[in-house]
Amino acid sequence: MDRKPAKPDARATRDERLKAALRANLQRRKAQARAREDGALDDREGGAAGGSGNEEQNS
Repeated sequence: MDRKPAKPDARATRDERLKAALRANLQRRKAQARAREDGALDDREGGAAGGSGNEEQNS
């Protein structure tokens, strides 16, 4: 499989897509961490918002 060098425009477009994907991933992970933290606080207060962790897994 011989690959031709990427055009500068294609490289820049790819870099922008990767930046956007990384940014979205970081925001999603932060939101998940906040939700886990809030769930842990609810569990300590006797709330049911934390769940058992057995909910549907997206893999």
